[in-house]
Amino acid sequence: MDRPSLPRTVFGAARRRADGGAGAPDGGPPAPPWWRRPGQSAALLAALLTATAFCAADAVAGSYPFGPRTRSVNDLGNQYVPFHAHLWDLLHGRADGGLLVNWQSGYGSSFLPDLGTYLSSPFALLVALFPRDEIDLAVYFVTVLKTASAGAAMAWLLLRLRPGRWWAAGLLGSAYALCGWSLADASYNPMWLDGLVALPLLCLVGEWALTGRRPLLGVVIVALAWTANFYTAYMATLGAALVLLLRLWLGRLPLRRALAAAGRATVTVVLGVGLAAPLVTVIYLGTKHAYPGRVTHFTPVPAEDLLARLLPTTYGFGSPALFVGTTALLLALALPFHRAAPKRVRAGWPLLVAAVTLSLQWTPTHLAWHAFATPNGSPYRQAFVLCALLVIAAWHTLSYGAPSPRALGAAATLLALIAAAASGSGLVRSFAWPVLLAAAAAAVGGLLLLGRAERGKTRGTGEPAGDAAPAAAAGEPVRPADEDARPAAGDARPSPDAGGPPAAGAHPAGVPRPRPAVAKRRRAGLLALAAVLLVGAQLGEATATSAVATRLRLAHLDDYAPWGGRQQRQAHAIARAEDWPRYRTDPGREQTVGNDPMMVGGQGAQYYSSLTADVLSRMLTALGDGWTSRGRNLQSLDNAVTDAIFSVGARVHSPPDQHQHWNPRDRSPLTVSRQDVPALVTVRPSGAAAPGTAGVSALGPSPYRNQELVLGARVYTVPSLTVRTWGGERPERDGGAARPGLRIGTAPRTAGEAPARKPSVTARCPAGSEVYLWAPHFSGTARLTDAPAGGTGAGAGHGPTGRFTSDAAKIAAMQRLGRVPASGRLRIELAPTRAGTVPDGAVGCLDTARLHTAVEHLKATGASEVTVSDGTLHARLPAGSTGTAVVAAPRIAGWRCAAGGGPETPAEQYYGLIAVPLDGSATSVTCTFHPPGLRLGTAAGGASLLVLALLGVLGAVRRRRAADRPAPHRTPTRPRERTPSAL
Repeated sequence: MDRPSLPRTVFGAARRRADGGAGAPDGGPPAPPWWRRPGQSAALLAALLTATAFCAADAVAGSYPFGPRTRSVNDLGNQYVPFHAHLWDLLHGRADGGLLVNWQSGYGSSFLPDLGTYLSSPFALLVALFPRDEIDLAVYFVTVLKTASAGAAMAWLLLRLRPGRWWAAGLLGSAYALCGWSLADASYNPMWLDGLVALPLLCLVGEWALTGRRPLLGVVIVALAWTANFYTAYMATLGAALVLLLRLWLGRLPLRRALAAAGRATVTVVLGVGLAAPLVTVIYLGTKHAYPGRVTHFTPVPAEDLLARLLPTTYGFGSPALFVGTTALLLALALPFHRAAPKRVRAGWPLLVAAVTLSLQWTPTHLAWHAFATPNGSPYRQAFVLCALLVIAAWHTLSYGAPSPRALGAAATLLALIAAAASGSGLVRSFAWPVLLAAAAAAVGGLLLLGRAERGKTRGTGEPAGDAAPAAAAGEPVRPADEDARPAAGDARPSPDAGGPPAAGAHPAGVPRPRPAVAKRRRAGLLALAAVLLVGAQLGEATATSAVATRLRLAHLDDYAPWGGRQQRQAHAIARAEDWPRYRTDPGREQTVGNDPMMVGGQGAQYYSSLTADVLSRMLTALGDGWTSRGRNLQSLDNAVTDAIFSVGARVHSPPDQHQHWNPRDRSPLTVSRQDVPALVTVRPSGAAAPGTAGVSALGPSPYRNQELVLGARVYTVPSLTVRTWGGERPERDGGAARPGLRIGTAPRTAGEAPARKPSVTARCPAGSEVYLWAPHFSGTARLTDAPAGGTGAGAGHGPTGRFTSDAAKIAAMQRLGRVPASGRLRIELAPTRAGTVPDGAVGCLDTARLHTAVEHLKATGASEVTVSDGTLHARLPAGSTGTAVVAAPRIAGWRCAAGGGPETPAEQYYGLIAVPLDGSATSVTCTFHPPGLRLGTAAGGASLLVLALLGVLGAVRRRRAADRPAPHRTPTRPRERTPSAL
């Protein structure tokens, strides 16, 4: 058979016209509109089916925006919606900061790594088209659009791999987009959906590398994929490489040509990743400076759980979501038995599917899929690659004609065995069986009808079976042969792609042939019924699977309310109170989501990201702050001393979020408190701490003494404590390094008796001082008894009630409990909800007069004016300032500062804050932020762009020389007729 002569350049010869892209040839019929061409029609159908099933599932589940239940679960509500809200503010010029620094979160965090992790998808820009108070709807729209685009891209790819029915390609494209991974995992991690879109596009780039077509577009697609979300793009690139290697093996190309194709693909990927390097390197180095969080070890799920996730309406966090629909699964299972397909195809695709399935369960390959780091959370984030391979295998089955009843029976038997093996899994619930049986019946019936229609066309009209496109459409280059077009021995059924008349004897002699019009109508009816059954099965089971995942996900993950009246009131209060950068306005201790400053405005400590800086997390923890997500979700710290340190001049006080069922029912009004604080830049005397020697590691175990060190004044009394458990017993000491302190358990369960006394902490402090309790590993409530009247909040006669929450992934923040009574004796009553500890030095009594004196001194010696613009901060200082200029922002990697007109050098550190030495000659300080890795990435991107330009020029020169070369002398003999490729 003929194979294309592959070009000799690194990228190939001149690009050729795509299918139907340039109109009809002279004298021929006009080209159809773009929406009626097979590729575009399949893509549109896949997108329509995907969007319909996705939205219908949310309507069935009663989920936002079609019902009262929120869809903002876990990181969707905590991270992704707030980050998109911040992007909206950036695009509309309303954000505090820019692309380099986010001044709203974490007292000033590096934003470019977050941008590349969560917001660099081209789809994310669409949020700017929605109103700010509809940010949840904007994120939902982007999610649906990404999912539908993935289906369209897969449908397009399938028709490039093998010709076939456009509606079948659209159906399988939607099966890929609505796979279990997409519905159960990526739907609330929308940045992962960029990998779902990228995988079929990268496979298409591999197809172009086989024939040397579209080199520039291939590089651009790779660059866009790695820019949109480098994490899933890495997995998609691995998956596309496996597909390309299999295609090379199926094509049986000579070694030299196979290596040339692989070389073109490699160069395309390298150049594309190089173009994305300015963002990829920043993200990579951002992970190196991030707080480490939890170190996890991979444990594969049982085989029955893995098989269960192939079935509809199964769900389980931490297991591979491999559902692709019963139709696609049956077709993939039928491929080894489909004798119309060549042997290599029947063996190659199932073997690749099996190999990738095993790689999900083996630790070395698991690490390879996840960039050699087991992720926190779901350990099967690469499952979408296996879903894609199942869909491609299903397409190869269908492209050779509907499987015979024998092949379909074998596939149904395998499906029954899978269901039997999965029946022992707890992930298969009772409602899964009727859905599976209905979908299987519809799929089998539809495929049988499709096969009957194909056979009827062959026998009744003498036309080739199927309505597939020809092997090489007009204007489309001949693809490399990847299979033998001849049917296997013993199978008399012709391939649906084979042209020419039917085989001799296909119609019995002497039997009247059915009238063509009647046969055509009968076949059309069978095809329509088959399509209705197959599409109905796909839509029905995908809708059910998505609805079940939505409801079960909401039941076991934390969830958050969409934008509503609470956020609106907070945003209005912050807008009235803030005056950045003169002082910060904190959204408050009672948070709605983990990134309140990005949602409602202001500038606070709250910050939740996979890239939360290590120095920020350790510094705030040492100052008494709390966190969740093992140190990457920092909370607001409502403390007068830290407010002075970080120049928090206004603070919002909201009632607890009533959406969370564990919060007390409290509908008190929102208030805003103000505090006199120093400027963002202060000057510390020479003897305070030598710059460069006072890092976060210099802070000690007591947050009260640490606050005094950073403030530069002694303001706390830390008394000795007397701690009692239930009934007044002395507690035991917990000697563990993770939770040091005195053990406080829950109430003992004694029949008919209640403990006489609750656990308590007693101490003596100066009368009138403010009482703070620091108990990071305590869960429950604490309140100060016998406190002066006139306190604020719930239980005013006893002072405010502090609520503490801690577990393996959380620690509680220090909280204010009221003022010390005139007697000087304080008693804190504890109501633990789980066993915890009270550390030594848990109580601190703040002398507000001393704090006021310290603040006045810092105001007098600090900056008179501070200006902030994205990654640049400039402060005017009093003349003759000596010692250390301290910027109230974490000293994350990338800050460089200069005093006066001096040279710019890496910033020093003052207990975790930015510090600049002063010698008395400078009257200003300027600090600029340079994201680590940006310079290296820019150099790599520039080099890739230069190489790409040189290759483009080289290709243009070669094409021009080839065009100017005189045509070779042709002999008058008649040329031999060429046979088209099997593809």
